[in-house]
Amino acid sequence: MSTLPRPTGKELVRALERVGFSTVRVRGSHRFLRHPDGRATVVPLRVRTLGLGLLRKILADCAIPLDRLKDML
Repeated sequence: MSTLPRPTGKELVRALERVGFSTVRVRGSHRFLRHPDGRATVVPLRVRTLGLGLLRKILADCAIPLDRLKDML
């Protein structure tokens, strides 16, 4: 398995917006994103890079395969 990229919160929000997610609300340093088909997730913005566990959880919430992440960024 290849290594995953380590995006920042802002980079991940931009990538998710490119695939159809939009910001529904902001609370502190967290963005709440939702897709028109109902998928939703929360992304923290104030971290330098997202941890691998959190990144996997966000991608699982969004139903995006790990190998597609490199194409999105």
